[in-house]
Amino acid sequence: MKAEIITIGDEILIGQIIDTNSAYLGAELTRLGFEVQRLQSIPDRHEAIIFALNNIFKDTDLVILTGGLGPTRDDITKQSLLTFFGGKMILDPTAADHIRKLLKSRHVRLYERNIRQAEVPDSCQVLANHSGSAPGMMFRKHDKIFVSLPGVPFEMKDIFEHELLPVLQREFILPLRKHRTLLLEGVPESLAAEKLSQWEEQLPDSMNLAYLPSVGILRLRISISGDNEDYLNEKLNKATKELNQLFGSQRIFGEGTDTLQEIIGRLLVKEGASLSTAESCTGGTIAQMITSVPGASEYFAGSVIAYSNEIKIKQLGVAEADLKNYGAVSKGVVEQMATGVRARYQTDYAIATSGIAGPGGGSSEKPVGTTWIAISSKDTLVSAKFLFGDHRERNITRASITALNMLRIQLMRLR
Repeated sequence: MKAEIITIGDEILIGQIIDTNSAYLGAELTRLGFEVQRLQSIPDRHEAIIFALNNIFKDTDLVILTGGLGPTRDDITKQSLLTFFGGKMILDPTAADHIRKLLKSRHVRLYERNIRQAEVPDSCQVLANHSGSAPGMMFRKHDKIFVSLPGVPFEMKDIFEHELLPVLQREFILPLRKHRTLLLEGVPESLAAEKLSQWEEQLPDSMNLAYLPSVGILRLRISISGDNEDYLNEKLNKATKELNQLFGSQRIFGEGTDTLQEIIGRLLVKEGASLSTAESCTGGTIAQMITSVPGASEYFAGSVIAYSNEIKIKQLGVAEADLKNYGAVSKGVVEQMATGVRARYQTDYAIATSGIAGPGGGSSEKPVGTTWIAISSKDTLVSAKFLFGDHRERNITRASITALNMLRIQLMRLR
């Protein structure tokens, strides 16, 4: 079964917002067994919506649209759908009652334009929106199912999961398709492809490997299809074991939606250990990543953002002579930062970073991207030098991810 996704909104086309809806829908439809064969974003214009609907691929079975269902003048999706599918606009009483109760619970004044969000073409099947005001709509035409969902991500997800998903599972006979995604730190896509070239050649026709790179992290997604779930799980487990053997636990840090900060949090809780950070070039990014995990206060004490040499000296006890002789971006300085912040906050572990994020500040001896990272604990002090590149934001991200993985490796050695 094949699907297409259409996102409606000028704000997407001009870069004001990132289209997370397509990413979510693409992942969910693929998980269900659909082949998503096209994603497109179009403006809030009647002719653009009609053109997109008239030019759906002939072999497409499902079309999902998001956006343009709000209460403002530029939300024109419903009128365009009425033109395309026919019928007349009616007020759905259930949706209208939901809007009244929703706004009352939020102590928001009810306007006529709010109630108009409950108006839908009578040619559609209404999909209830439990998280917002605009309901979803499902239409049938040319042996295809068309679904229109709100553009607000949490509302779109609510309707998809609670209203649309049961319909899709009932309406379509979908192939059994399973996925497993391994997460690697510090492995370039080209290096991974070279390492896996022979392994990929031996994969059965029903299985394929996708490379999904991002800054500092490479995702390897194994997909397999068939009609026997036990067989598919067996093959996925075998492939996962082989990839773990090829890359090792120092590079493969998790699966699926795992994050380094979540894994580190679980390891620290398990060991009953605490953590602090001293950040120069990363500017608090590591601390932000750690505290993004609910419950981080159980193990994270605090951070010193030691951007200046004066703070390194006064707050972390870094020797002034070492700063003068070796510079802030050096092994001795970053190690003193790590031991200094661990002593200051009396934690079991500490991370420290010092580097040249760029775009300026580099030299022939220490080019932009040069970064030292240290991990301190009661019994160990490890540090390493990295050359991340010449792009400031990517350098900060890579340094933060690398530092977290270095800590993960130290924590894993305790087990």
